[in-house]
This record gives sequence, structure tokens and C-alpha cells, in this order.
Amino acid sequence: MIETRDRALEILEEYWGYSSFRPMQREIIDAAVQGRDVLAILPTGGGKSVCFQVPAMMKEGIALVVTPLIALMKDQVQNLCDRGVKALAVHAGMSSKEVELTLNNAVYGDFKFLYLSPERLATPMFRHYVRGMDISYIVVDEAHCISQWGYDFRPDYLEICSLRKLTGAPVIALTATATPAVARDIMERLEFKEELLLKSSFERPNLSYIVRHCEDKLGKLLQIVSSVPGTGIVYVRSRKKTEDLASFLKSQGIGASFYHAGLGAQTRAQRQADWKSGKIRIMVCTNAFGMGIDKPDVRSVVHFDVPDSPEAYFQEAGRAGRDGKRSYAVLLHGSGDVRRLHQIETLSFPTLDYVERIYQAVHDFFMVPFESGEGRQLKFNSEEFCRRYSLNRSSVYYAMKYIERTGHWTLMEDADMSTRVSILPSRTELYDVEVSDPAMGKVLEVLMRRYTGIFSWPVPIDENYVASLAGLTVPGLRQTLYRLSVEHIIRYIPNDRSTVVYLRHDRLRPGNVNLMPERYARLRQTAHDRIQAMVDYVSHDDECRSVFLLKYFGQEDVRPCGTCDVCRSTSGHLRGQE
Repeated sequence: MIETRDRALEILEEYWGYSSFRPMQREIIDAAVQGRDVLAILPTGGGKSVCFQVPAMMKEGIALVVTPLIALMKDQVQNLCDRGVKALAVHAGMSSKEVELTLNNAVYGDFKFLYLSPERLATPMFRHYVRGMDISYIVVDEAHCISQWGYDFRPDYLEICSLRKLTGAPVIALTATATPAVARDIMERLEFKEELLLKSSFERPNLSYIVRHCEDKLGKLLQIVSSVPGTGIVYVRSRKKTEDLASFLKSQGIGASFYHAGLGAQTRAQRQADWKSGKIRIMVCTNAFGMGIDKPDVRSVVHFDVPDSPEAYFQEAGRAGRDGKRSYAVLLHGSGDVRRLHQIETLSFPTLDYVERIYQAVHDFFMVPFESGEGRQLKFNSEEFCRRYSLNRSSVYYAMKYIERTGHWTLMEDADMSTRVSILPSRTELYDVEVSDPAMGKVLEVLMRRYTGIFSWPVPIDENYVASLAGLTVPGLRQTLYRLSVEHIIRYIPNDRSTVVYLRHDRLRPGNVNLMPERYARLRQTAHDRIQAMVDYVSHDDECRSVFLLKYFGQEDVRPCGTCDVCRSTSGHLRGQE
């Protein structure tokens, strides 16, 4: 065992440059090396990735890492490659050719890590290739997503159990936020051979939790970012508000920008890089920003709106002060915030009759007949859908999210959609079609030979691959595809970003859609409890903020922090800047 422990430290030093482990990392790694299933609960910034990357480097084979966060996935793969570790990723937005090449490399290419988004687990292509892989570990990141009582349950995570049966590999499950009930559910759903929960203390002595009741939130926000030097994050609920607040701060001389999932990939990457480098001091954002962002010197995280769960708040606030220096997590709330939280609770759970109505309407919208549709990916325009059926967008969104939770479809928001093409004439008719440019004929030949089904429906194509075979640049290919579409030879759907509904089974008839009413009732209760916990957090000023949060996550043996607004008010040392 001593030899194994020394080897773990050698790997940590060789690849990550650290001479010692953080709290609980060693215990988690030791359990994994022994082949035990382990659930690790570490707070944001607690070094979760090292807990599976080090044991995977100590063992033969490739580790499968399941994570829903594509930005984090890409970031970790790049970091591993930069350290000389061979890693791959498969996620939404890749063409089938790219996916097949990546999975083939995972089998034959001597790679140590394969990162996967959860919706890939059940695909026939992945199931075919995984049988040829020597799996060292199944790593489940954001493990609370597998618990139906977790705040972000995803049905695709349930496929991990069948993956275990295929591979027999031990599981390393990790999350930053799980109540005791959710932790038990995670271990049960992942079919742990024995329950093993290892968690670090959630205490953050350097982080001061501040709650401010104010009606002039703009003025208070400006006061905070002006008086607390260094990098900061401001979280808001809506995309429009990110733009409005960033514009306001810039008008006041603050170096600010905004970030949300609706921005293009290059814009998001550039703003993230500018913020990390210090070119942008304050990032105003939705919760799309911050996942996997390892910036240690964030001095303030301000929540302009009250989050709807302690889990979300604790994770986002925890992005401040990872370097151990004094930092501030400030939550602003006004008279309308509590009312808005209760409105969200009501809106989040439309009646089951309404939910089934939306299920049928979505299929009608795309003209999907009964007993068909399994496997189809539908590009969903919420605005157009709601206008056609005279529906409220928020109610539709929550109904569709609940349908996802019951396993009928997968909802991928802001997914990157590959270019899709279908050939309109039949194969026989196509030979009689005359084209005005030899390049058009060459592209048609490549498409015919390389993509089955292209005469029946629009199929995703790999633009780089087709351009290479046709002897064109990618811009040249796009121009040629456009000309072919103008001449009514192909249907051309350029790549873009959209919400996608992936149908997990054929359309069911009215009355046969199992919406699990018992689960619905329990989920509604747990959502109510989470919202009530946030109401209590902002409304009460008789308990240390840190103690309140730690108790919520099951940590009972805790003392007042001495630095939150409640503790400092009690001791008479409340400072104006906070």
C-alpha cells in the first residue's frame, strides 16, 4: 500500500506539479486504486478531477468520464493533452464520422481518458466500440444528475448501470453538492458493491457570506464591485439581464462584459479567456458561466437574483476565493424576490394533463406519426411552437423538462447542429441531372457514396471531410451546397446552434404516456423544500450563513464563521463595503 501511495504522489508531481494532496483526495484515490466503488463529495474548487485522473494514470486501460458539461469536457481534455496525457472526447455537435474516429482511437490508440456526454451512452455506435475497450474506471462527474431527487436529474445517466454490466469496471462518482438523501440515492442507482461515501468539509473559512436586502440593487452592485478589488462574477437569471447589467457597469467605468449560452462558441471562448487573463474584471452571466473555470483569485461572487436552490447557490458562490484569500459571496434580494421564487415553483410544475398535451403537441409540430419517431433529432424553435399553439413559453419549457425527466426524450439546449443535406431527386433521376459546375458534380458524388439515407432525409455531414474528398475549401463547399440548393438538387440545412429534442422512443398515443405521478408529487415537494430553504436563508438573520448552508448539506459539527453578515452584525463589526 505504501508503494501505491508513493506512486500516486509521483504521478501528481510529474503531471500536475503538486507536492501534496488536498484534503480527502488521498483517501478517495486509495479507495479507487483498491477497486472499490466510491462517491466523493468535494466542494467547488476542491480538486475533484485529480481524484479520478491520478488513479486512472496508475492503472492499465482507459477511463470513461461521463459529464454533461461540454465546456468542462473540452477544457479537461485540452489540459490533459497539454500535460502529455492522451485524452479524447465525444459530445453533441460532432458528426458521426468524427464520433466513429474518436471511438476507434479509444479502442486502438492507447489513450488514457475518454470523456462522454451522457446521451452518448445508449447509442449503438458507442455500445459497439465499448466492448473492445479495456475500461479502467467509470467516472461519473456531476453525479447528482443520476439521482431523481437531485436538483438536476438527467435520465441519460441511468444508462451508466447497464454500462457497468458491460465492463465490470469500478465507479468513481463525484459531485460538489449532494444532501445525505441524494448521496444515498446516487450510490443505490450506480449499484455500488458497498456504500462508500468520502466527503471533505464544506467549510470555506476565507469566504464571507453576505446577504443584503435592498431595493436599489444596481446601486448596491456598483458599491460592491467598486469597493472589492480584483476579479468578480455577477450571476443573474436571464440572458437579457446579463447584457443590461454589463452595459450599466461599463457606463460607470467598470471593466465588465456578459456571458450566456446564447452567444456563439467563439465569442464565449474569447470572453472566458479575457476574463481569466484579467482583460475583463467583472463577468455578468447566467449559470452557463463558471463550470470548470479554475480561476483561483476571484474576490467576489454576487448573486443579483436569488437562486432557487441552496445547491446552485453554494456551487456558484464557491467559485470565489479558491486561492484561500479573503473573498465575498454576496446575495442581493429585494421585496419581489421571495414572491418570484414561489412563482417559479408554481410555474415549474404544470399539471400532468398540460404536460401530456405538450408531449403530443411537440410530436404534432414535427408531424411525427404514432408508433414512430424513435431516434429522431428535432430542431426545436420554442418561439414558433408557442406562437402556433398559443402557449406560455415558460410553462412549455418546464413541461418539456419534466417529460425529459420521465425518459421520453432528451432536451439539448443550445446544441451545435451539424450541417445536414438530403438529395432531392431519386438515385436514378440524379444521373440525368445536369449541373453548371464540375465542383457541384464532385460534391454530389461524395455525398452519394459516403452518406447512407441521404436520399430519404437530411443527414448530418462532416464539412471538413466532404470538402477534403471533393478537393474544396470549407467555404468553397458551403458555396457549392448553396448553389445546389438553389437549383433544387439538394436540401441544405447549414450548421447552427439550436435547442434539439432527441426522441428516445416512438410516439405514444394519448393515455399511454407514463408521466409517473408519484415521482411528480415527490419532485414537487423536494423543489418546494429547496425554494423554502433559500427563502429561509435570505429572510433569517439569526443564524450564521455558513452554518445554515453546512447544515443543509448534512454537516452538523460546525461553528459560526465569524465573518458573514450575521456574525459580524452580532459582534458589532459590520463593515460598510460589505
